[in-house]
Amino acid sequence: MKKTILPVLFMAVLFTAIGQPVKIHGRLKVEGTRLLDGNNHPYALRGMSFGWSCFWPRFYNAGAVDWLYKDWNCSVLRAAMGVEPKGGYIDNPAGSKALMEAAVDGAIKSGIYVIIDWHSHHVNLAEAKTFFGEMAAKYHQYPNIIYELFNEPAEANWPQVKAYAEAVIKVIREKDPDNIILVGCPKWDQEIQLPAADPIKGYKNLMYTMHFYAGTHKQWLRDRTDAAIKAGLPVFISESAGMEASGDGPIDYKEWQLYVDWINKNNLSWITWSISDKNETCSVLNPSASSTGHWKDSDLKESGIKTREYLRAYPPVD
Repeated sequence: MKKTILPVLFMAVLFTAIGQPVKIHGRLKVEGTRLLDGNNHPYALRGMSFGWSCFWPRFYNAGAVDWLYKDWNCSVLRAAMGVEPKGGYIDNPAGSKALMEAAVDGAIKSGIYVIIDWHSHHVNLAEAKTFFGEMAAKYHQYPNIIYELFNEPAEANWPQVKAYAEAVIKVIREKDPDNIILVGCPKWDQEIQLPAADPIKGYKNLMYTMHFYAGTHKQWLRDRTDAAIKAGLPVFISESAGMEASGDGPIDYKEWQLYVDWINKNNLSWITWSISDKNETCSVLNPSASSTGHWKDSDLKESGIKTREYLRAYPPVD
């Protein structure tokens, strides 16, 4: 009996280790407009964003991370650390960092990529420099890590966002010279044409984020993004979903499918919002969902069912 079971268990563990995205693809890099893996092959990440850490902390754990990897086929997760709201980083830095680290450590254990997202709508330069300096010092050796400097600039113009990003990039690069950094753009990450005309220079492995909500953002945003890529800008879709930009309202399935087809045609990385159980369309879970994964179909809302379907359509460990 033991001679039969032990080799089977060994092979199962070995398969799991080999099959992990980071084990296969290694440290990512940017060449021109393309994201490449450690083997210099074009690579696209697909996954989910957790909701605001200060509002839905219960999902920030290794169990939820591993379930999203194994059941939803996520190669990347985005840990959206709230900054300004009560309970966020400015109000509670220690608690916020603990939630971030729980998600990041879970992703490292599961062998997937993870975005450390400064989930803010306003410039908080001093706090961001402190936070990212600490994260880069702690995690720089892990190829899993991606840094997102600014979720969605709401009011700052591109010169302000650019100056902020350059200051934070400098802090990160002092500790972590290689891992990917995502830079936001004005008007909730829709004005992607602005960094395309005036990109940050002097640093490698930078990408720029575009966010879409298919119920609001139509062909014009795809056209704008196409033009930015044609101009030489590497683009990463770090937040998206199928309903209106408010996060509520009906899902526009036709427009969402147009976005997914366009994403696949351009081999873009994309992440859907969000792992949370708020009474809104974009929250993919019902309150019945366990904090640690193992969700049944009845635990998934309409957006969750469709997003899981999209993610599971990709080859495992693609």
